[in-house]
Amino acid sequence: MKLDNTNTWELFGFDVRHLGRYWMAAWRDLLWSYDSPIRHRLDEVVTLRSAQGSSNFQAGEVCTTAGDSDCTAVLIPDELVLNKRISVPVQAESELNSLLDLEVRSSSPFAASDTRWGWSVLTRTESSIEIALAIVSASAVMTFLGREHDSHNSRAQEVWVEIEGVMVVLQGFGEGLRESRYKKRLQHGGLLVAAIALLLLAMVGVAALFKSAELDRIERLTSATSTAAKQASEFRGILTVANETISAANEVVSAFPNPHLEIARLTQLLDDDAYITSIAINGPEMSLRGRAMNAAEVMSELTDQPAYVSIKAQGPIVRMRDGWEQFNLNISIDAEVLE
Repeated sequence: MKLDNTNTWELFGFDVRHLGRYWMAAWRDLLWSYDSPIRHRLDEVVTLRSAQGSSNFQAGEVCTTAGDSDCTAVLIPDELVLNKRISVPVQAESELNSLLDLEVRSSSPFAASDTRWGWSVLTRTESSIEIALAIVSASAVMTFLGREHDSHNSRAQEVWVEIEGVMVVLQGFGEGLRESRYKKRLQHGGLLVAAIALLLLAMVGVAALFKSAELDRIERLTSATSTAAKQASEFRGILTVANETISAANEVVSAFPNPHLEIARLTQLLDDDAYITSIAINGPEMSLRGRAMNAAEVMSELTDQPAYVSIKAQGPIVRMRDGWEQFNLNISIDAEVLE
């Protein structure tokens, strides 16, 4: 903060004596400017009529709302408009309306009673705001409205101008209907926010009333929990011993799986022309000895089973005198099958 030679207090380029104005200007922009997110949400849809036809706008931008709105506007041609592009420092935004009013007074070629004007923001940077200013003659506009739209009431519709792709609303025509509806929506929204805030405060107050009782209950629960924790510690020791016993039993089961499952699987796989003479299972390894009319076919059939990872012959297939063939296999069982 510094005090310059003109006795003006400034902070980062802003006169701190006008902080109230800056505050009000910020709120005015938030609630009433056409680029405000609140206005984009709550503003009335306007049906704009021009030489190209009709289209609907909301907060100065085209919207997809179907049908005509109660609020209408007419886009007047450029030849009826005196437009200027003005650059305003950001620090002067709180005085923007006053600055533009002085600019209109000095630039308008029409009588003061016949002058109507409007403005819109074109671009905004950290240091300046580019403003599109439109000035018209009210009598010339009404002549155009009467000739082209058979309208002789200046309040019957809004009057818009397009400057550099941005819509500018001219003040002093029919924009009052939309502004009043938007104001009512703001008021309703404000009342709703206030009601929600009061409800939240009431909820906080009720919650505070129960905190003392809840604290007493927690203290009782803490005492009961301490007693239960002591018992739980004793049970934990018992549970640890039980878990160790179960772990040891699981290791035994893993090393020596139930042979009945494999016997049942082999019984289902082998036909009547093959039988098992001996079987030994050690973990995932199984030794199998048996006879079959075609031992090679039995080995091939067992190889195709997804439950068996690999099958190796422990010796050659021996053909017996009675026509049967003897086989001796070592089979690796899939670990997932054993689980």
